[in-house]
Amino acid sequence: MTIFKEKLDEEYVTTSEAKEILVEIEAERADDDDRDLRYELARAIEHVNRFAHLDADESRELVEELTELEQIDLPTAVKIADLLPEDRTELRSVFAQERYSLDGDELDDVLNVVAKYA
Repeated sequence: MTIFKEKLDEEYVTTSEAKEILVEIEAERADDDDRDLRYELARAIEHVNRFAHLDADESRELVEELTELEQIDLPTAVKIADLLPEDRTELRSVFAQERYSLDGDELDDVLNVVAKYA
């Protein structure tokens, strides 16, 4: 017997997209007087309000542009969209856990895409 729940679906979302989802949940809870915001939900809302720099549509466009580059996969593109690195050093930190790294020209390509949105 296991106490864990089964994972039914998985989707990568940026912090900006999570903010949009949490705003809807917060509005639903505000309409219902019997339901309070749980501590975890309130902290999550506070977090996305502090760290979401783009709106949800812009962040999704950025992720799509980044995944068009052959060296960037979806999870990495979402990390980059959340962090919006400004230079090579910040961008290299995203790839620190990966089994591969990008050369200077590839890093510049990624930074050029990010610069359009930052």
